[in-house]
Amino acid sequence: MSFPEQRPRRMRRSRAMRRLVAETRLHPADLILPVFVREGLTEPAPISSMPGVVQHSESSLLTAAEEARDLGLGGIMLFGIPATRDPQGSAGLDPEGILNRSIRAVKERVGEDLVVMSDLCLDEFTDHGHCGVIDEDGEVDNDATLELYAEMGVVQAASGADVVAPSGMMDGQVAVIRQALDEAGHQHVPILAYAAKYASGFYGPFREAVDSQLSGDRKQYQMDAPNRTEALREVELDLAEGADMVMVKPASAYLDILSDAVSISDVPVSAYQVSGEYAMIEAAAANGWINRRTVVTESLIAIRRAGATNVLTYYASEVAGWLREEMQGSGTRSADGGHASSAPAPPAPTGSGASPAPAQEPIKPRTAAAPDAPTEPHDPSRTDAGFPPVS
Repeated sequence: MSFPEQRPRRMRRSRAMRRLVAETRLHPADLILPVFVREGLTEPAPISSMPGVVQHSESSLLTAAEEARDLGLGGIMLFGIPATRDPQGSAGLDPEGILNRSIRAVKERVGEDLVVMSDLCLDEFTDHGHCGVIDEDGEVDNDATLELYAEMGVVQAASGADVVAPSGMMDGQVAVIRQALDEAGHQHVPILAYAAKYASGFYGPFREAVDSQLSGDRKQYQMDAPNRTEALREVELDLAEGADMVMVKPASAYLDILSDAVSISDVPVSAYQVSGEYAMIEAAAANGWINRRTVVTESLIAIRRAGATNVLTYYASEVAGWLREEMQGSGTRSADGGHASSAPAPPAPTGSGASPAPAQEPIKPRTAAAPDAPTEPHDPSRTDAGFPPVS
């Protein structure tokens, strides 16, 4: 009888062994929390299409920022939702507008212990919902928009943003913003460029999150899903214009683009796990079709494995809590070194907006079509690909 000469299974026999040889891991510093702050709110407002995520009040935003800092997240990305809008998105340029005063407030609260990032785009502030100003032919005027982006970047930097993140996909946006920042004395402020941002159906829930006024789509300026080589051109252009970091958005459906971007970039590459990615996981978990914690973890590991330096995700605070739990070794251990089924739930984040999952999955089915049995063989959750994160 012949036997296999190669036995890769040897390296998978126990949790400790898998931890030893894991090639990809998660760490709180890999994660950036996107947050929405809405002018006029006195308490957080749930977003129905993103269960567990909220539009923050100015007060609850500070709580979320403090929590992100205390959990050791890499950063927080602010999106502002104004009370009034106009065709030019004037509220986004107002130093006392909701976004800029929130930048100041968060920066004052967290200091240098958390990177405060700001979305640099007009779509939340325009009454037509587009990422720039509209010309007389009804199209987004690229060059007129760039002038507003330059002003917006300077105001955000003056408000205390550690990083500005232009997301409008206007041609030349990085160069114009870089020049404006430098001329205003903000040479130290990096630009995180949304370099390969696709016109995607995965943005649906985000439109509710920012109360978007958009009618139609943004296909004239965001990238077309079939195109791969074009993404490399966009990344190369942003790098040539001075981007300090670049981003691919969405993440999970564009891991090939992410990998390509990493292969040509000499700067950090971010990926945004967008609202639709979040909503699909939540919907499937709510119906008992998947193990929520396992799939959340697997999705983030996949993005990191594809090469992302960091990930913008609405799960950031919750996952950081899981990682802390694993570092502390809470719960009893099963025979192979994993957590036994009686392990307690991790401490629930209070300000991130994402609702905590039970420590033990699967979620109980909520439809008659699903049995009470687990949806898959139980495998203890491994948020960090099997080993506690290290600095």
